[in-house]
Amino acid sequence: MTGVRAVATLLLLVAVVDKVACKAGQCVWYGQCGTNPETYKEANCPYDGPPKPLPDKSTLAAVCPELVAELEADGRGISTCCDGKQVGDLTNQLSLASLFLQRCPTCVRNFRQAFCYLTCSPDQSDFMHVTNTTTAQDTNSTIISSLDVHITRQFVSGVYESCRDVLFGDQPAISIMCGVWGSFYCNGTRWFDYMGSVQASPFLIDFIYDEPQGSTYKPLNKTIIPCSEAVSNTSQACGCVDCRESCPRPPPIPPPPPPFTLFGVDGLMVVMVLIFLLFASTFITVYVCLTCRAQSVDIAGESGGGSMGSDEPSCVDKIGAAMDSALTRAFTAWGTVCAEHPWTVLVIGVMAAVGLSVGIMYLKVTTDPVELWAAPHSRSRMEKEFFDKNFGPFYRTEMLIIRPVGVDKVPHETPNGLEMWGPVYNKTFLQEVLKLQNYIANELTAKVDDMDVGLSDICFKPLHPANDNCTIMSILNYFQNNASNMDLTSTDYTFNLTIDYVNHLDTCYRNPLLPEDAELKIPCLGEYGGPVYPYTSLGGFLNGSQMLGENPPYKDATALVVSFIVNNFYSKDNLTQAMAWEEAFLTYMKNYSHPMLDIAFSGERAIQDELTRESQGDVRTILISYCIMFAYIAIALGEFNGCGRLLVDSKVTLGLGGVLIVLVSVSSSVGVYGYIGIPATLIIIEVIPFLVLAVGVDNMFLLVQTYQREARRPAESPAQHLGRVVGHVAPTVLIATCSEAACFFLGALSGMPAVHAFALYAGLALTIDFLLQMTCFVSLVALDARRQEDNRFDILCCIRGSEKESSSQEGLLQKLVKNVYAPVLLSRWVRPIVMVVFAGWLCSSIAVLPKITVGLDQELSMPDDSYLQKYFKYLGDYLSVGAPVYFVLKGNMDFTNISEQNKICGTVDCNPDSLATQIYLASLNSNGTYIAQPASSWLDDYMDWSTYNLGQDNACCRVKRSDESFCPATVTDKNCTACNITTLPGSTRPKPEFFYEFLPFFLEDNPSTACPKGGHAAYGQAVKLVDINGTENAVIASYFMTYHTILKTSRDYYEALIWARKVSNNITATINRGREDMPPVEVFPYSVFYVYYEQYLTMWSDVGTSLGISLVTVFLVMLVLSGLDLFSSLTVVVTIAMILTNLGGLMYWWGVSLNAVSLVNLVMAVGISVEFCSHITHAFAMSLEDTRVNRAKDALSTMGSSVLSGITLTKFGGIVVLAFAHSKIFQVFYFRMYLGIVLFGAAHGLVLLPVMLSFFGMSSKRWRGREWSRIAENFHGSMTLNEEVLDDGSSWQGDDNVRIVQPERYTSYGGTDNVVFT
Repeated sequence: MTGVRAVATLLLLVAVVDKVACKAGQCVWYGQCGTNPETYKEANCPYDGPPKPLPDKSTLAAVCPELVAELEADGRGISTCCDGKQVGDLTNQLSLASLFLQRCPTCVRNFRQAFCYLTCSPDQSDFMHVTNTTTAQDTNSTIISSLDVHITRQFVSGVYESCRDVLFGDQPAISIMCGVWGSFYCNGTRWFDYMGSVQASPFLIDFIYDEPQGSTYKPLNKTIIPCSEAVSNTSQACGCVDCRESCPRPPPIPPPPPPFTLFGVDGLMVVMVLIFLLFASTFITVYVCLTCRAQSVDIAGESGGGSMGSDEPSCVDKIGAAMDSALTRAFTAWGTVCAEHPWTVLVIGVMAAVGLSVGIMYLKVTTDPVELWAAPHSRSRMEKEFFDKNFGPFYRTEMLIIRPVGVDKVPHETPNGLEMWGPVYNKTFLQEVLKLQNYIANELTAKVDDMDVGLSDICFKPLHPANDNCTIMSILNYFQNNASNMDLTSTDYTFNLTIDYVNHLDTCYRNPLLPEDAELKIPCLGEYGGPVYPYTSLGGFLNGSQMLGENPPYKDATALVVSFIVNNFYSKDNLTQAMAWEEAFLTYMKNYSHPMLDIAFSGERAIQDELTRESQGDVRTILISYCIMFAYIAIALGEFNGCGRLLVDSKVTLGLGGVLIVLVSVSSSVGVYGYIGIPATLIIIEVIPFLVLAVGVDNMFLLVQTYQREARRPAESPAQHLGRVVGHVAPTVLIATCSEAACFFLGALSGMPAVHAFALYAGLALTIDFLLQMTCFVSLVALDARRQEDNRFDILCCIRGSEKESSSQEGLLQKLVKNVYAPVLLSRWVRPIVMVVFAGWLCSSIAVLPKITVGLDQELSMPDDSYLQKYFKYLGDYLSVGAPVYFVLKGNMDFTNISEQNKICGTVDCNPDSLATQIYLASLNSNGTYIAQPASSWLDDYMDWSTYNLGQDNACCRVKRSDESFCPATVTDKNCTACNITTLPGSTRPKPEFFYEFLPFFLEDNPSTACPKGGHAAYGQAVKLVDINGTENAVIASYFMTYHTILKTSRDYYEALIWARKVSNNITATINRGREDMPPVEVFPYSVFYVYYEQYLTMWSDVGTSLGISLVTVFLVMLVLSGLDLFSSLTVVVTIAMILTNLGGLMYWWGVSLNAVSLVNLVMAVGISVEFCSHITHAFAMSLEDTRVNRAKDALSTMGSSVLSGITLTKFGGIVVLAFAHSKIFQVFYFRMYLGIVLFGAAHGLVLLPVMLSFFGMSSKRWRGREWSRIAENFHGSMTLNEEVLDDGSSWQGDDNVRIVQPERYTSYGGTDNVVFT
């Protein structure tokens, strides 16, 4: 880019005059007389005479029309202080300047006016004064060495303001033209001072902006046209992108809706408090009044001994009774068959389970986060697929964040005094970082097929093949990754200061595109040929802010960020080398240590690797958890009838068999989907065993404890006895299982892959578990009953124990529930307290539901001991740049149509609502839109490139005469000639018919000093150019890249996505306006993180849909299978909804965010809650007690102990262990939520539900007759021997000789002391 400096070099061509002041209307130079020995640049001849006539004014008139018009208006003729050669050189150099500034014609006009008057004005002596001359060594002539130029601040500032916003690519052009100041620090005087310095000029120009008193000079001050105004009636003002004053005022970002408040506090909380107070006061008042009026309270008006409903059944009741009877008979017969042929059933069951489980061999486990959280047909997933296919996947990034240890701040002498720079600028520290960086880049290798693979084999090389260096984003690339360059020094003789590596860094921070630091004579451009922007490679200088601002304090940096950019491929088969090298990189960094360097690191594959390790790392914790649950099951299933029979009455073998059935059901489900080809996820492996164990163990306890309570009847074989128990228990198990399975299968409608897969696997696992329990587990119970009746030890079945004791004894837990807990809970004054407490709990949970945080912080997804925990923390602490965002133009736009071009481009003549302009306007509101800067526009740069030095030998667009192939501007070849391009009349834009012909050349051309806008590096992958019919080219897709602002929280990420889509949707609508007769085009935003965070945009609706489907499914299945018992079905669903609501409150208070993981847990909570509620509700509906309170006691006494021991106590011990897991995701989403599911489910199922039923339960369906009374026998242990069960003392309609009796109960299997029916 040495040509950039030439802009100022030949624009400031002046000639020397005597040190004595010149007369008015005199020149100070004329012509060029030799090379300046200090700058090695051609300098001008001194001349103190009058201006001379210019033989050919046409060239000057084309370059400096304002000067020529003024001379002609004065009638002085075209006499100037420059000769023809100077005019030619001026023309060439203004052409180079126009390449940077031509997007804004007004800027070009103001800029050229300044240097036209400096170079050729006939009145130079009015504002210029030579201060020194010297002798040119090549010609031995006197030449200028320094001079003063008197110029007004107003004029200089006007030129700068008109050019300040003009873009060159995606960066301000002024950042290149202002030298060391760059765009952040540049202003009018600094810009002119730089162009007058010896770095840019053939001699020193000292611009004088303030005239001393008594000065006789007339400072140069010409009319400046603002960039928002047109130069002439035939031209237009500069576009919005290049002139902020031309922009319509961007609409302000609408403020977020104010929070709902009442009385200055949270409004929803106030509403819930009022609802609670209203409910509590009304309920207590009604209850107290009714209690005072009657001793026995029944809110529905049902007295303690009154009739409980009509004796005449409805049609629905008859259908329900028939269904109950049919299910009971069917399961009784089935249970009897399984008990009579246990070994046959077990063999068939084992063979089927093994056959299904073999499918695990074909199972694929998905660990790719994209496959887990983004639905295949979601917008972000489809947009990612389109981007990857057309432009290639986003680059793979390997990153180091390095913080100095034990290093103080670095003192740095400046003309303004001593400054303290951050500790990262310690030279020794930088050298050590460079050693590490160069080792990784040049020496670290991995083995792939016996070949060494290094970074150079896989890295991104934007200028390949001209430049074969890897892209490494590091401030050490300002030294071209060369340690010796850090030792270079120079001297500032003006202030007598040493210029060293810190000065070079400061210079490069100001202008990363600087082709050469004038002091140390090394470039700021990286070794790979491109810039390194300091905000990508420094950290810790923002002091908590998320905005760079106009003057970032880079000197305060406390960390370095080093990024190695690696090529990515759409086909994963092409990533073998990259994956292998990344593994070697991560392994090396894990083992690397240095006393001065505190390093956090990551690689592209790191998250996936750590997720895999996490699934293996907590295996021990999970196993301990399950072992505790297994041990409890094995012990709790047994009974204690004395020490002598302890080993006989224990159920360790049966418990382990039941647990094995649960595990086999899970493996069978996984195997089935392995055969089908539906991949599993880590969530399935971690969650489903917990779910199926909860459901399966509850069913085991129901079956075993019911069998233990029910003694065998006279003339009833052991198989018939077990069959009768199965017939009584299986219907309620069927209701619960079908509700849960249907809930999960319909939950598979979710578009989120993780939820979809979980629902499929869980539904099938529960179904298989039910089938195995109703077959294999019943057979195991039959075999265990034989063992116990034969008085053989559990496990050691060859050893016999003592004879069975004949005394009847209930289990301790059942006694506590029946004799203590149920009476206390359902006592007169405890019941209303329970209702009020749970109402308050529900209201408090509803009040905080909207406050639940949506998202999943990255730290939670990794184990505590993962190196990525430190990396994520350092990202938040030190990262100073947001992710790139690409606005993708999808569709075949006709770029040969000017109106179509104007809808996209951002330069002069483009539409004020074009794509580039709208993105620019969004960047002006970056605090709200999260778009940090304007987008780079390949279309604008292509048009600039194609017309640079149009028609000349040094044009950017050149072709070889021999074969019409592209000839780069850097190639010196007489066979090359300028492309045959013509511009539109009165415009610098090429005619549209040439658009596609030379576009491939632009995309092939590497940027260089001869042609800075070559498009290969910036746009080589940005334009999808296809050949149509072998004769025409077309752009079917392209992107315009910019950056997001710094994003730290999940909310930042999905808010950035929301705003990017708002902008792109508006651009799409604008482009398609007026294109009704053409195929529509689409603009969509793409950033690498969108696919992960899109789920949070619809998280609440996903939760509502998934849980809504689950609840409706549970209701419908229960309604059908419970014999159309509408009340029982509604009661269960309402209770489950309350459990879910209170789980939401727990999530808020315990810091559990809402995301896909917690959504899976909430869906699972529906299934487990069915177990807590359905059995007790079904028992209540079947009870024949005379009042609701007694029926609630009966149901709780019968089912409470099984639910408590089968789910609550079983799970509690295993869940507590999860609190000690290494993974935060286990601690937060599994321990906290599982604990809440179990405890809240138990609280609602065993506390609230019985109380609700005692108040609001439906009347007993006593008219169902003998079938229901037989079912009731299983739930009424309170009936004594020979006690009659009749309806209000009357006999049953039917056989009057039939009297139902409850046989004497024994706590062991196989009781035979029964009384026959009479």
